[in-house]
Amino acid sequence: MSDLKEKWQGWLALSTAIMAVLAALTTLYMGKFSSRAIMAQGQESDQWAFYQAKSIKGHTFEVNLKTLQLQYLTQKGLPPKAEAEYQKTMKKYGDEIKRYEGEKNEIKAKAEGIAKIKLKAQEMGGDYAYALIFLQIALMLSSISSLTKRHYLWYIALLCNLGWLFFFLDAWLLFY
Repeated sequence: MSDLKEKWQGWLALSTAIMAVLAALTTLYMGKFSSRAIMAQGQESDQWAFYQAKSIKGHTFEVNLKTLQLQYLTQKGLPPKAEAEYQKTMKKYGDEIKRYEGEKNEIKAKAEGIAKIKLKAQEMGGDYAYALIFLQIALMLSSISSLTKRHYLWYIALLCNLGWLFFFLDAWLLFY
């Protein structure tokens, strides 16, 4: 009977040590992807601020172009040099408006790409957090099993590892 008890305690100790290592690894991944999500949030915010700045600059050119167009329409008999200057300035403003629209589209695409990365990192970090919870429960049950010598608690702890496996693999598969 003593030999069987020692075997069980050996398996209990080994499985608990393995769960502790897996918990450390899971914590590492959880932190990695949570940090990645936070950094992506900052980058996304920067891109949207840049987009807003380009929008304001583009809008300024639109207002100035409309003002010039209205002034041009109300002017009668402008000297050829003044008319050429109006046309040149209106073309320049139109070109600037197009340039800002193009830049805004590029910035928007980049911000949306960063948002996708952020959401994926958040989801992965959440999955690793759930996986860690299952391991923590399993470790707690293993510890109580060791103290109380209740084998069924250890078996429940081993079953909790299935929850860890599910969420860890779910996060891992999201990565690929």
